[in-house]
Amino acid sequence: MLRFDHVSKVYKVGTFGGKKLLAVNDVTFDVADGEVVSLIGESGSGKSTIGKMILHLISISSGTISFDGTDISTIKQGGRKEYFRKVQGVFQDPFSSYNPIFKADRIFKILKDEFFPELSTEDWNKQVRETLISGGLNPDHILNKFPHQLSGGQLQRLLVARALLLNIRFLVADEIISMLDASTRIDVLNLLADLKAHGLSILFITHDLSLANYISEKAIILYRGCVAEMGTTGKVFENPQHPYTQMLMASIPRLDRKWSAADTTLKAGQPMATGCVYYDRCPLHFEKCLEAPPSVEITPDHHVACWKVTAA
Repeated sequence: MLRFDHVSKVYKVGTFGGKKLLAVNDVTFDVADGEVVSLIGESGSGKSTIGKMILHLISISSGTISFDGTDISTIKQGGRKEYFRKVQGVFQDPFSSYNPIFKADRIFKILKDEFFPELSTEDWNKQVRETLISGGLNPDHILNKFPHQLSGGQLQRLLVARALLLNIRFLVADEIISMLDASTRIDVLNLLADLKAHGLSILFITHDLSLANYISEKAIILYRGCVAEMGTTGKVFENPQHPYTQMLMASIPRLDRKWSAADTTLKAGQPMATGCVYYDRCPLHFEKCLEAPPSVEITPDHHVACWKVTAA
């Protein structure tokens, strides 16, 4: 359904935009119809930039993003409404999506005015209530309330309901549960799983490995804008090949024992060439990296990128 093909994004930074920041570097992946793909990485790895490019919020510097075979960069202003009928996003902070001086369900009125002006108010209200119920919300407890009267989980599920009212096919879920408590997180995750079962494709952007393992079929490990490793979630999590992925897996907190620094410490060797884009953060810059082949294909559905790429 969605394909990233050698996509890069360069931001102009510094005084008068005199410097350049390579936020996304030659990224290629695809999301199939009805598939959940987790995009995993630390802050600053380029995850949200990828989401924003899919949602047409920022431009692409190079490469192509295709949806149903159509390059989305060729979609002009008049065609964006149709694109947004199929592709929507929900973001990390639900409170930032609401105007505090208006009631929260005003987002549904805006949606009706823009996309469904032909529907009667009665039919629209019925559709809204049915969608809220399917999302695990009680309309009588949600509607006609101001944002500060609702919890973060309720506000987040309102935004998911807003996207579902368009009968979308693809959802960019950008850290949508990172600000929620543990009990609410599982409710939102299960909601996404139900939506997936009904055919919705989801790009699940997160830095939480356990959440990615819970919900996705494919995992993409992103570091400094590059794809370090990707494949089926089981293979990436159970048998990580890239040193950065191994470091992430070793850092997952465990309930059965206390964490110690030794958990992520490996036998040291000679540092690898500083030209590697992973050098300054990856703790595994040892002889293991120097001895590794430039590129390793494990299986067709488990790819490990070169970790000796020359820094841009």
